[in-house]
Amino acid sequence: METTQQPINLLPVDGEARLHNHFFPPEESTRIMVALVNGISWKQEPITIMGRQVMQPRLTAWYGDADKSYTYSGTTMQPLPWTEELLYIRSRIEPLAGVRFTSALLNYYRDGNDSMGWHRDNEKSLGPQPVIGSVSFGAARYFHFKHTKNKDLRVKTVLTDGSFLLMAGDTQEHWYHSVPKTARVTAARINITFRTIVE
Repeated sequence: METTQQPINLLPVDGEARLHNHFFPPEESTRIMVALVNGISWKQEPITIMGRQVMQPRLTAWYGDADKSYTYSGTTMQPLPWTEELLYIRSRIEPLAGVRFTSALLNYYRDGNDSMGWHRDNEKSLGPQPVIGSVSFGAARYFHFKHTKNKDLRVKTVLTDGSFLLMAGDTQEHWYHSVPKTARVTAARINITFRTIVE
């Protein structure tokens, strides 16, 4: 069920991150999760970290408008055509985001051993102050923020099944975010970050 009241900003300064818990109800979230697991063309791609190629500790996929490729950490991804489920999710979150998303990066965390390191979604192709719509299905995972300059500024939240986290403003300029490994989670999670490629 969608929330009618705007959630509070999770970030104390320099950005905006608003978490809509239970944005997609449980039955709908389960249906979408199954469709994504079985219908998405998942790959495990190499990325370049400090000049060295390593395999990403999760499965990924890039979907979106035909002319919107995406490059990060030395990897260029060509978009696959939108699926019915992705178009549906996009149609639900765009009214709150206030932008038209052209693309979606999907991450499949098979269990708690899969993770996402510290990074910012600040690639030039996303333009200044990018709006990122992050939707999660499946197992709940901790999501961490840390400020780029003030290392004492840290925020931790839980992204639950069916949640929608909207990041906007200066968030990608001033905050790193990550999904750390955890031995406590044995179930799978899929996260989709919708974004707008501007060039």
